Amino acid sequence: MKKIKLVTHDNRFHSDDVFATATLLLMLKDKEFEIIRTRDNKVIESADFVYDVGGIYDEENNRFDHHQEGKVGERENGIPYSSFGLIWKKFGTEVCGLKDIADMLDKKIVQPIDILDNGMSLSKPIHEGIRPYIINDIVSAFDPSWPEDQDFDGLFLRAVEMAKWILEREIIRAQDVEKARGSLEEIYNKTEDKRIIILEENYPWENILNKYPEPLFVVKTRGEGGWSIKAVRDDMYSFEYRSYFPESWAGKRGEELSEITGVEGSIFCHNARFICAAKSKEGAIKLAKIALNN
Repeated sequence: MKKIKLVTHDNRFHSDDVFATATLLLMLKDKEFEIIRTRDNKVIESADFVYDVGGIYDEENNRFDHHQEGKVGERENGIPYSSFGLIWKKFGTEVCGLKDIADMLDKKIVQPIDILDNGMSLSKPIHEGIRPYIINDIVSAFDPSWPEDQDFDGLFLRAVEMAKWILEREIIRAQDVEKARGSLEEIYNKTEDKRIIILEENYPWENILNKYPEPLFVVKTRGEGGWSIKAVRDDMYSFEYRSYFPESWAGKRGEELSEITGVEGSIFCHNARFICAAKSKEGAIKLAKIALNN
C-alpha cells in the first residue's frame, strides 16, 4: 500500500510545523505515512499533505502554507493563521471527536502558537530579561545548536513525538472536563448555600464553577488523603480570587493552624491564602464557613 506523504520544509523547525505534523499523525491514526522535509518543488507537488512550505493554501487539496503574498486571512478575533492553525481548522474536530473540545484546544494551544509564528507577542515582561518559558522554547530546545551534529530531521521527529503526546494528553483532559460538566452543574443546582460547593470526586471544576456568580470556595477530596478548600477565581490564569482565608492563617500548619482556627485536623494554609486543607470533610467545611465570616 502506498504511504501517505507528508511534506514540510527542511532545516530548522518551529512549533507550527511540529504541531501541524503531530495533528496530522493523530488524524491519520494507524495509516502508513512518511514525513519528508524539503523545499524541492517536485516532491512538494507529489505530496498528499503540504504545510508550512509550497506557497499555497488550498484546504480542499490539503495545501496549508501561510507565507505567500496575501497570506491566508485571520480569525474573527484578528489572530492570523499559521500552518498549525490551518490544519487544525480542517481536522481539529476529527482529531478531538467534538467541535467544543477542538475549539477549547484552539484557544489553549493553537492560537498561541499561531500568534508567535506570525511575529506577534503574547505577553509583556514585568522584569527586564525575564519572560515566560513557553512551548516555542521547548521546541527550540530540540533544534541542534551550532557545534552539534546538524540532524534536523531526526530531532524534528523527536519534537513531533513530544507534540503528539501533548495533544493526546490535552484532548483527554478536555474530554474529561466535558464529562464532568454535567455532574458539576447538578451539584451546583442542588447546593443550598452556593458560596461553598462540596465535591466528592476530584472533578476539574475551576473553569466551570467560576461561570456562576455565587461560589467563593470549593471543598473537595484530595487524591493523597484529606480534603482541600480552594478559593474560586474568575480567570483561572489569574491569581486574583473572589475571597481569601484570614490573614492569621497564612503559612500556618498542623497544630498551630488548628489552634488558630479552632478546627481539629487542620493541615495547612498557603501563605497566599487561596487554599488550605484539613484531614476530614467536616473540618474542611468548617474552615470554609469560618473564612466566609472573616
